[in-house]
Amino acid sequence: MRDPGTPTLEQLRVFVAVIDYGSFSKAARELHRTQSVISYTIANLEAQLNVALFDRSKRKPTLTEAGKALLADARTVGLKVDAMRARAKTLAQGLEAEVSIAVDVMFPNCRLVAALQAFQQRFPTVALRLRIEALGAVMHLVGQRTCQIGIAGPMLDFADTFQSQPAGSITMLPVAAPSHPLAQMEGIIPTEIARDYTQLVLTDRSELTAGQNFGVVAVRDWRLGDLGAKHMLLRNGLGWGSMPEEMIREDLDTGRLVQLKLEHLISGEYTLHMINRLDEAPGQAGRWLMQYLLDHSPQS
Repeated sequence: MRDPGTPTLEQLRVFVAVIDYGSFSKAARELHRTQSVISYTIANLEAQLNVALFDRSKRKPTLTEAGKALLADARTVGLKVDAMRARAKTLAQGLEAEVSIAVDVMFPNCRLVAALQAFQQRFPTVALRLRIEALGAVMHLVGQRTCQIGIAGPMLDFADTFQSQPAGSITMLPVAAPSHPLAQMEGIIPTEIARDYTQLVLTDRSELTAGQNFGVVAVRDWRLGDLGAKHMLLRNGLGWGSMPEEMIREDLDTGRLVQLKLEHLISGEYTLHMINRLDEAPGQAGRWLMQYLLDHSPQS
């Protein structure tokens, strides 16, 4: 048997497209090719590799065992080439005109302000667009190319189209106003008791976290899209919930909020990740901002 040949990038992209779109005909429409061209391309790829990639006995394209093994390689090659092209584009363009970033609402304000001030001093001619969002909204904005850079929270698995780097963590504390019944209880508070009181929960505007309840134990909860609103309601005794320690440190010191010792949670770590799309690498100014934020990331 002869050794496998070298497939073309076009063949690999067609192979991945057939799986991603679910059929030869749909892949043809998305790639603006005829179905016969798609079929011919796959047949040539199989001939190049000396293996059958699809089980032809079934109506829907179904991968053989060899096809399953090689699909991951095909995706990796495509992503690497896209990343190389994106990097070459930024090198050719030099300093970009604009940098856009989405930041998780939990990220400490003082660190964000310092980073933005440093960026403006370093790159006064580069426009900076900022979005502050919660949970899955950051990943959604980067995935949709609305923002080039994101500082995202811990709740999601990042697809292989993203580059992800650890960007520190934040200590989260469950708190309530001193007038709240839970704050007046001594010792460890059982979960079944905390469950009976309204919990204030941060939510987001994306579909990526739909149906997921992160740390929600209460029978009744209020869903809030704004961390400032949650902070205000907590201080006024209208529920209990977790907040970033740095944001509420003054409240704890002055007694406006009290840390709760819950059976299921006394404190927690909210991990952060720096993300960007592999096929849309940030330019010189964007890379500088990413590195600055990584170098000054919060550490619990």
